[in-house]
Amino acid sequence: MKKLLFYLSVLLFSLILNAQENPFKNEIIAFLKQDSIQKPEDGMVLFIGSSSFRLWKDVKEDFKNPNILNRAFGGATLLDVIQYQEAVALQYKPKKIFIYCGENDVASSDKVTPKMVFKRFKTLYKSLRNHFPETPIVFVSLKPAISRWAMKDRMIATNKLIHGFMKNKKNAVFVDIWDAMLENGEPKKDIFKEDNLHMNSQGYAIWVKEMNSLVND
Repeated sequence: MKKLLFYLSVLLFSLILNAQENPFKNEIIAFLKQDSIQKPEDGMVLFIGSSSFRLWKDVKEDFKNPNILNRAFGGATLLDVIQYQEAVALQYKPKKIFIYCGENDVASSDKVTPKMVFKRFKTLYKSLRNHFPETPIVFVSLKPAISRWAMKDRMIATNKLIHGFMKNKKNAVFVDIWDAMLENGEPKKDIFKEDNLHMNSQGYAIWVKEMNSLVND
């Protein structure tokens, strides 16, 4: 416990010092404060990544599983998750780790290629696997958002690279939610909020169907 409190104080101090460079500081600090008040139990199902997980407010109810720990933040890229992995992943002892991230990497610039996103994912995967040698790691594929449909080719290519990597790894699973969110070859119109990027309850219901057996087995 003393080690955890020491780590939290050091990290909080560094976050404050670098406040101008850290757009996610408030969210990370909030996680750390929560953990200092009540440390999450071992064996939780850990969700990390970007806003498609962060905004899933009913995730515990949707899966009928109270043992889900959601540590997704902001509009995180894989680089952001790598930067804050100590705070959002490595300090815990999860039963499983679910990742949704990479979409914002693709959207950040036309110059970000699928190979670049894949390289970032491999960096995160290697770090998690070194820390959690036997823990199942599940990657949820990038989703086909209406507002980012022009980027679909890069997203499909990214999914393909990560899928090929995951299928050859032990205790690693790739969940394809792309096709389930399409209708007549395009994103379903009624599963997104007004921004055409983030999902409504109907969109998350698709994810529950595709992920339920993995979350709850």
